[in-house]
Amino acid sequence: MISLNLTGATRLNIIVGDPIAQVKSPGGVTKALADRGHDAILVPVQVDSAHLKAFLTAATALRNLDGIIVTVPHKFACYEFCAGATERSRLLGSVNIMRRRAEGGWYGDIVDGLGFVGAVRANGGDLAGKRALQIGAGGAGSAIAMALVEAGVRTLAIHDTDVARRDQLIAKLKTLGLGEINAGTADPTGFDLVANATPLGMKAYDPLPVDVSKLKPGTFVGCVITSPAVSPLIEAARRRGCPTSTGTDMYNALQNSMLNFLAAADGSK
Repeated sequence: MISLNLTGATRLNIIVGDPIAQVKSPGGVTKALADRGHDAILVPVQVDSAHLKAFLTAATALRNLDGIIVTVPHKFACYEFCAGATERSRLLGSVNIMRRRAEGGWYGDIVDGLGFVGAVRANGGDLAGKRALQIGAGGAGSAIAMALVEAGVRTLAIHDTDVARRDQLIAKLKTLGLGEINAGTADPTGFDLVANATPLGMKAYDPLPVDVSKLKPGTFVGCVITSPAVSPLIEAARRRGCPTSTGTDMYNALQNSMLNFLAAADGSK
């Protein structure tokens, strides 16, 4: 149980998404902030896409609001609202975290990829020189794909039902000049690592994002889903003898990055 002494001086941070009930971070981030000596909390806020811009405009006027964590489906839209961003956010056009700038507006970054790669490594996965398949090219998927390439995968195949979004991501990643990047399918045959960066598995009766019957024992399978804690894909992969990392593992790996970003002094360029 988190013991808090909330007062009018307590600083506010929010996590915004639609849906929002699945997120696990409010309790963990609030505790971590307290452990670091900050009088601050993280509160979940559900806002749909149609009302996001109006909400962010109103949020900017809240002078005790320091930071915003961004989840599905708002990572691209929130980037457009930022007055400044890190280099990786500018390349990908998305953010998953924003902090207030001293001169006004918001400064954004996207650290999903750091969390995913950290989770893979924490569970014994090796990335250098590997062949990777990623399902999903959305906000989190974009950051994960970039982090996989920067971590040294030899090849990265990206599959997304939104072909235009997939191709745009591939084109952006190719500007890095790292590894071989191309379009993929839902067939994991021949890959050393499979990354699910889609919400498939959050809802009952969702199809699996890849053909698990073609997973070979030893293929590393990572997933971004935090609810359920063990997604259907991870369950299926474990039954086939695959090492895995979960969405909770990913969140645990990126929490420090989020806290450091929120606590940092203004970092705009």
